[in-house]
Amino acid sequence: MDGSATDAAPSGRTLVETGEAVAGSMSRSAAAILFDPGATRVTVDERLAACLRRVAAAHAVLPVPRERVRAGAALAFAVELTVTRASQGRPVRSDGFLTPDVGGRAPADELAEAAVLAARLTPEEWRVRHLGYLLAEAAVSADLDAGVVHRALRLAGELTGRQLVVLAAVGRRDRTPLPMNPLPVDPRGWTAWGALEDVADLQRRGLLDPPPMTARPGGAALPRLRMADLRLTRRGVLLHRLLGLDFVREEAVTAALADLDLPRS
Repeated sequence: MDGSATDAAPSGRTLVETGEAVAGSMSRSAAAILFDPGATRVTVDERLAACLRRVAAAHAVLPVPRERVRAGAALAFAVELTVTRASQGRPVRSDGFLTPDVGGRAPADELAEAAVLAARLTPEEWRVRHLGYLLAEAAVSADLDAGVVHRALRLAGELTGRQLVVLAAVGRRDRTPLPMNPLPVDPRGWTAWGALEDVADLQRRGLLDPPPMTARPGGAALPRLRMADLRLTRRGVLLHRLLGLDFVREEAVTAALADLDLPRS
């Protein structure tokens, strides 16, 4: 199978269309772009389209119906963001990322399989959008090699959903200011405790600056950390960029900040 539209249809097309349950009606448009490009007004670079068709065909016979839905949705989201990036003047890269090796597989094939596998297995279906976006962003980012993208994908899989939303909140701090109130030190409620643990873990993982501070015995009291003090590190910027966390809905950000149960000023 060479990834041509006729080779991968109809099962691959059906898979992408099935993603409608998560990605909405856009899935049908994405399927048409991949499998019937002559009938659409927008197109995707044929090298990337062939890669996505191959992955769609490989996942078309999954035995678990909901996994098929998530796999199809991830591919649809990848098409969606690729089209958007092209309209912004960011074409698909031409550095070998999409060039098959002697075994017939390109780095993009391996990444697409990994991203779709992650989408299949996540119970938090809102993540599927961002896993598809990761694939699209990698396809237009010649400054990111496959190893870096795989590292980001693995790291994203280790984070809670709320942690990803916190990264989204910090990443949009310039247009949506973060709370100035200090974070609680020892919250009584479990929700606030868990949210505070999420923030501290992001600091320990090197995704947010400043890193956690440790009090010295007999030393001065540590200053209270505020959400407004937090910044994305280089690692945090990478994750934010690849996952398209700018697209996280504002209500999700509001809910994550509310979980911290910040004191009222």
